[in-house]
Amino acid sequence: MTSKLQAHPTAAWDILTRAITVLPKGTATHDFVFQNTSNTWILIKILAVLNLASFRVVGVNAFYLSLFVFIGCWHLVRKLAEVFPATPAGAGVAAFLLWPSVWFWATGISKEAVLLGSGAWLTARVVGRLYGTTANEQGRSGSQLGWWLGTLALALLHFQMRYFFATPLLGVLCGIALGHGLDRFAPTRHRWVQVTALVVVLGAAAWVAPQLSVAFRINKFTNQVMRVYSSEVANSAGRPHFEYPNLRPTVESIAAHAPLAVVNAITRPWLGQSSQPLYVVAGLENAALLALLALAAWSGLRGRIGKLPFSLSLGLIVFCLMLAFLIGLTSPNLGSMNRYRSDLLPFLLLLLLQNDYAAAALRHLRLNRHNLD
Repeated sequence: MTSKLQAHPTAAWDILTRAITVLPKGTATHDFVFQNTSNTWILIKILAVLNLASFRVVGVNAFYLSLFVFIGCWHLVRKLAEVFPATPAGAGVAAFLLWPSVWFWATGISKEAVLLGSGAWLTARVVGRLYGTTANEQGRSGSQLGWWLGTLALALLHFQMRYFFATPLLGVLCGIALGHGLDRFAPTRHRWVQVTALVVVLGAAAWVAPQLSVAFRINKFTNQVMRVYSSEVANSAGRPHFEYPNLRPTVESIAAHAPLAVVNAITRPWLGQSSQPLYVVAGLENAALLALLALAAWSGLRGRIGKLPFSLSLGLIVFCLMLAFLIGLTSPNLGSMNRYRSDLLPFLLLLLLQNDYAAAALRHLRLNRHNLD
């Protein structure tokens, strides 16, 4: 790709935007044939451009992507601390910057790095727009246009990296925006209105998406789930994995397996499931995650769940459940699942670390607002 860009600079737009790369007359009609929805193909295009600035040094490309994901996550961490001063700032730091598997997969050349960076940055922009104190002061046309262009670019990049993962986040952010808009009217300031707004947006998206692309039609979805699951199981022979013996490519079967898929995505691998060092580390991380889940549940029973706005909390919970369902159903290989869920864990951890007990522990670790400046 980089060679083609350098050899045919006037055809750069065609090379970077078409599924079949078209070159000038007198050359081959095409050199590459990929689907437009291939996230690997999109990443290759990004790396081709980065190669021009790195002189094809792989380590420098890895630095570029690592810097991008850090900037995206840092924007979200700072924005959360800015617009929600009553919440623990350390929750975002621990979730997006310090959690082991998230940190591991967010560095270097990977689709997960671009997916997490774009998703976190996109969420930061939306949260800042909806809840920021300056949200109503951004009336200038230039500021409005810049915000929309930047947000749309991040949304497109996020969607192109892995559209079945991006669609839940985009839908949830739209639902949060609608609920927040309705919340401005005094008569509608009830939680059921925000719940309804989220349901309406997600329901509308579920109806519209299949009309726009066959990739979102229910039969395509069920067959794709079964194809990916079967391929993962076949390739995991002799390696740690789990199976769903009764899974079938039907809506009923997939819905019946949804609860177990969510549990698997969040808890696997278990401690003792494998003696390989990386699986032991992953098991320890999951044990810590289960402890945080138990602490959050206990905090909820005692009414000390935290100060994050209800609409945002609800939206992120729905997003985490949807992503856990997709990951747990299509990634029975424990190694692959650990990689795929690096986009899920930061948002889940952000929620689990909001309660008063976790906030107190974060203060002891000196992860406070002063350290973010």
